Formats: sequence, C-alpha cells, structure tokens
Amino acid sequence: GIAISNYYNKIKLALLEKEIAFTEETLAPNQSEAVLKRSPLGKIPFIKTADGYLSESQAILEYLEDRYPAHPLYPADAFQRGKCREFIQHIELNVEMIARRIYAEAVFGGKVSQETKDEVRAKVEAGLKGLARMMTLSPYALGDSFSAADVVAWPHLQLVAFATKQIYGQD
Repeated sequence: GIAISNYYNKIKLALLEKEIAFTEETLAPNQSEAVLKRSPLGKIPFIKTADGYLSESQAILEYLEDRYPAHPLYPADAFQRGKCREFIQHIELNVEMIARRIYAEAVFGGKVSQETKDEVRAKVEAGLKGLARMMTLSPYALGDSFSAADVVAWPHLQLVAFATKQIYGQD
C-alpha cells in the first residue's frame, strides 16, 4: 500500500500491535493485471498469506485476529466484540466514507463543489456525534483496553481531521 492510505495504516498498525512480522510493499492502487490478481478491484491494502491473497481492510483485520490470536485486538466477551465491530462500522461508514467526498480537494488538490462541502460537513458532524455517544475514552476508545476500535480510529480520524481542517478550517 501507500502511507497516505488510512485503510493501509489500519492494517499496518494492527500488524505492529499484534507483533506479526511482515514485509511492506509500496504500491498505489491500480488496475494492472498483476495487482488485480491479488486484489479484485486493484485496491489497497491487500496481504499475501500462506493460503493466498486477501483484500479489504476489515476482512484482513479479522483474518489477522483469527490467524494470530496472541495480542488480541478484540474483546473476549461476545457482546463487547460486537460493540467493537459496531464502532468500526460506524466510523468507516458514517464518518470516513462521508468525509472521503472532500479528499479530492483537501488531499489531492482538486476541486469539490460548495454543495458537496456543505452536505459532507453536516453528515460528518452527525457521524461524529454518534461516534462520541459510543466512545468512553477511558483511556481508550471503548474503555480500559486498547482494541481494534483504536486501531481503526487512529488513521481514520487523523485523515478526516486533516481534510476538515483544509476545507472548513477546523478539525
């Protein structure tokens, strides 16, 4: 992957936290046959395992959790695991994917319409309010233990904060 990708950084942080040895390959998303054989849509991140390639960051995160149970990133309790997954879904669908619509201007120097900026701002603010209702921050996102919620929140919220500062002048 590439370091600017919050989804790539989500997986890299999980690998580091779980103390899994890995080799990075710097690669931008693309549609070459070589990449499409490893990632069906040419997206990053993807990983090579002993059994083949795996793409999509959440699938990779959960694979790593199942394959390497040492240093777990999900709570042992089924309900708390569900809450962690709920948090991840919420931050990715209701905050990051919404904010992504302004990245063209905020990150890549393109242009986004004022209508899009206004719509994104309202939806990101609503998503962040919902996220705040879920978080405990005592001291980690969902309580007293570092978890996959923190692994996901860190790269996503950093990029969303950068983009909103660029477009709206505030984090």
